[in-house]
Amino acid sequence: MAEPGDRDVIIGRGDGEEESCSGFLGLRFDIGGSSKSRTKSFHPPIETHWDLNSAAAAAAGKKASSPIKSLLSYPLMKFRKTKSLIMILEGAHDPKDKQIVDSFREMLLREGLLPPKHNDYHTLLRFLRMRDFDMSKSKEMFQNYLKWRKDFRVDVLPKEFNFTEYDEVKKCYPHGYHGVDRYGRPVYIERIGMVDLNNLGQVTTFERFIKHHVSEQEKTLKVRFPACSLAAKRHIASTTSILDVNGVGMSNFSKPARYLFMEIQKIDSCYYPETLNQLFIINAGSGFRMLWKAVKAFLDVRTMAKIHVLGSNYLSVLLEAIDPSNLPTFLGGNCTCSDYGGCLMSDRGPWKNPEVLEMIQVVNLREEINGKCEDGDVDIEDSSMPKMVDMQNKDGNIMNLLEEAACPGSDSACSCRLVLQKIDCLEASLGDIKNKIKTLEDALQDTKMALKQHEERPKT
Repeated sequence: MAEPGDRDVIIGRGDGEEESCSGFLGLRFDIGGSSKSRTKSFHPPIETHWDLNSAAAAAAGKKASSPIKSLLSYPLMKFRKTKSLIMILEGAHDPKDKQIVDSFREMLLREGLLPPKHNDYHTLLRFLRMRDFDMSKSKEMFQNYLKWRKDFRVDVLPKEFNFTEYDEVKKCYPHGYHGVDRYGRPVYIERIGMVDLNNLGQVTTFERFIKHHVSEQEKTLKVRFPACSLAAKRHIASTTSILDVNGVGMSNFSKPARYLFMEIQKIDSCYYPETLNQLFIINAGSGFRMLWKAVKAFLDVRTMAKIHVLGSNYLSVLLEAIDPSNLPTFLGGNCTCSDYGGCLMSDRGPWKNPEVLEMIQVVNLREEINGKCEDGDVDIEDSSMPKMVDMQNKDGNIMNLLEEAACPGSDSACSCRLVLQKIDCLEASLGDIKNKIKTLEDALQDTKMALKQHEERPKT
């Protein structure tokens, strides 16, 4: 377990100090010394108020059904208006939080600081929570976030960035997502003690590795969290992480290691706030404990309160949070993922379920069209349109879901309708072709029957 002096965390009200980014206080080493304590309000896990009606069902004595089984027992055609999906993905909003989020949204809209693509309840709430619901500080943090996304070209990473060295990087920096915790959150694992920075620098660059990290963060927000929400049947918005630091000491915290750690920590704290549920640091030996005294000097108390520093007897603590089936054998669990070459290569989780991914794709498609409608930036030849046609070929009922995106009443509603009308025309044309093929097949069948009857007539 952690040394008594390693967890001197004070939880209290924020004191209004200036801060560039909570969770990242800048590089500051004070090994063995003391630093001024920073206090910040501690908020409960972000999912606390977002359960569905499980509590109400329990109170009524109803047996809860298997979330993923009951959800996937309905084909996509049942979600004609996507409201069922959205209810699961959104969860119930705490009234107090909602009031503050609505006020924050109005302020950002009034000042022209809220692009439709980022006008999302949970995104706004995360930034508010990170700034103790201080509207001014939350606005500044949100502005910095939007600027960073533009400068870093986050939205075009899927098109412009191809991490071809993925397999080689995994060998010298073992990390990855694997399963979920007992609440349903994705589990992220890093084996820090096995990181070889020299080889990492040979197979990739730190800049490309950071881009890979951002891509994974985006996938977690857009795919992993929604998939886990559908599987758990409640809103999931944070990750449970495990860092295996076996053999790590001060010598591992070289200048390149500090650079990589600082950049990733800054990105996670500033631009993906409130996405960490708990962090378990395991196999912490004496060498790491000395390093930990240096590292924790630039982590704020909100982050510190989520971190558990454990020695080699960590398993009982991990098993309280994670079922053995979702833990790799090298952490004391039951999973090997032998078909994938190891657990950290498998990216195992609900986000690998094709049916879940299809439902998420439908919702994301709807949100994308809505965003384009509000932006007034809908191009009938938009590159996203073929994706809709591809999905239409897979499921003939998705157009029913897309009809909601027509944005009635907005200035760009006409453009949206043109987009959807084009898809309708394609769908109608496809339907006509199918009808003609059916007619030809019927005529061919009639001809075959006539020929057969002719052949069977007795010859005179």
